[in-house]
Amino acid sequence: METAIVAGGCFWCTEAVFRDVIGVDSVESGYIGGTVASPTYKQVCEGNTGHAEAIKVNYDPSVLSYGDLLDVFMGTHDPTQLNRQGNDVGTQYRSAIFPLDEAQAAEAEAAIARSNEDNGGKVVTTIEGFADGKQNETWYPAEDYHQEYWDGEGQRNPYCLAVIPPKLMKLRKSFQNKVKG
Repeated sequence: METAIVAGGCFWCTEAVFRDVIGVDSVESGYIGGTVASPTYKQVCEGNTGHAEAIKVNYDPSVLSYGDLLDVFMGTHDPTQLNRQGNDVGTQYRSAIFPLDEAQAAEAEAAIARSNEDNGGKVVTTIEGFADGKQNETWYPAEDYHQEYWDGEGQRNPYCLAVIPPKLMKLRKSFQNKVKG
């Protein structure tokens, strides 16, 4: 298994998408990219910690390449919105890729370039946390009630009902060969 960390708005929404992608073994919601140790959901939502709501994806690279994973990521959220996704506004909802090594950093640059071709050069997704050949950001798992949210509480949450099904439809339409059966 390999690991990818991406942030594309609300982690409930990105987690729901990646739980349906072939080759994905597990998805964990959490926080990365900030300055406060062990932040809480409330702290991150206030927008003062510098963290992004993100997901950590464990996947089988023999089934799903990192590049393909990033293409799904870029294609299932709006990478042209700066510090927001829909009604979620703030740096905690930024579009970012957190590579874990030099190879992932190069793949992230390539994925952004591909997405820029599809989006008229307007992609604002950043590559964060990788400097001097080392991943230098700490991952903090979100509180337990955020994990697998869509499969439980999320399907009764009006926000999730408005946002997640269109993302899942986009996944199924644009990445048919990447969706679990």
